Amino acid sequence: MANKGIKATLDKQPIDVARMFDQVGKKYDITNTVLTLGIDAHWRRRTRERLALKPGELVLDLAAGTAVSTTELAKSGATCIACDFSLGMLAAGKHRDVPKVAGDGMQLPFPDNTFDAVTISYGLRNIHDHESAIRELARVTKPGGRLCIAEFSTPIVPIFAQAYSLVLRALPAIARAVSSNPTAYEYLADSIRAWPDQEELARRINRNGWEGAGWQNLTFGIVALHSAVKPS
Repeated sequence: MANKGIKATLDKQPIDVARMFDQVGKKYDITNTVLTLGIDAHWRRRTRERLALKPGELVLDLAAGTAVSTTELAKSGATCIACDFSLGMLAAGKHRDVPKVAGDGMQLPFPDNTFDAVTISYGLRNIHDHESAIRELARVTKPGGRLCIAEFSTPIVPIFAQAYSLVLRALPAIARAVSSNPTAYEYLADSIRAWPDQEELARRINRNGWEGAGWQNLTFGIVALHSAVKPS
């Protein structure tokens, strides 16, 4: 019988999520590029620009996976650290020349007030308690430091929202052509549908150690960049 691969469920037990991403790591980057028609590179660039990073700053890229997002952030001249719970994903990105640390988003392995800026791209919804992760990101950020969360969100144009819903339903079938674990994309589609909209996520950020949370929609709201600042 063929191995269909590991699929996590929406209770997001950490060991299940880690195992699932361990399986998809080898082809994760190419799968994302195919599924987004290459626009994922544009989203990464916009995330870097949103953080307004400067040379000499220290930046945490949580749920960095293969560190493709970390490499983009490092173009700013800042020192950028990739952190992920999945050892398989980090191993898949071993050719990328950025520091890599294995770590749990709910218990980050860094001291208080370490980073000038922190970010997480398309990973917050995969953490068992995402509000705990938001608080942890605040803990390790210096007072006055910046946060940027890049995450799939709620399209703001009705006809586009309908088309996006159809794409999410077709996602596992599309992934079969390129992914090493197409079953995992059933979970990923489910997790996107279950994720809060832009306004609700901003509220959750503001009540978990940050202030002034707002967002910028990309690609008609398919992705939203939420930004906030840690109180001084």
